[in-house]
Amino acid sequence: MEHKTLEKLRDVAVVVPNWRSTRSLSKYERLQCWAEALDREGGRQLNTLFRVEYAPPAERAKLRADDSLLSVAYADPRLRTEGLAGDTVGHATAFFGLSERELHDITCFCHYGPTIAADTAAAQIRATAARQRYETRPMLACAVIAASLAAGLLLL
Repeated sequence: MEHKTLEKLRDVAVVVPNWRSTRSLSKYERLQCWAEALDREGGRQLNTLFRVEYAPPAERAKLRADDSLLSVAYADPRLRTEGLAGDTVGHATAFFGLSERELHDITCFCHYGPTIAADTAAAQIRATAARQRYETRPMLACAVIAASLAAGLLLL
């Protein structure tokens, strides 16, 4: 019998969360999982989405392309298990918690031309994830300081 880690099993099988592991992936972890799925594609050229920023909102949500960054995400069993419902702009913004602008910067033709290498896109997604992760830290620090000041005032 061959021993495999859970991460390796997710690459070859659909792993369904059980009652013990009810915690879903955080936004950061979802983006990292998408980047890992793209890393597995290596330098393969994937289609970008054309003129994302010019589509009316209702049409923008339905935008998709075969062999795109979004189709790689949707093909990943772990992301689908977590709740990724499709390979459209609307599904991706809802699932990954990205703004349409952030998704545009990752997937649009105007930045990369008709195709982008999967590993290049993975690096872009990781940069977006890291930027979002660090943007929330100052808010957390301010909340802790405010709570400390409030507690100090109550003790006076």
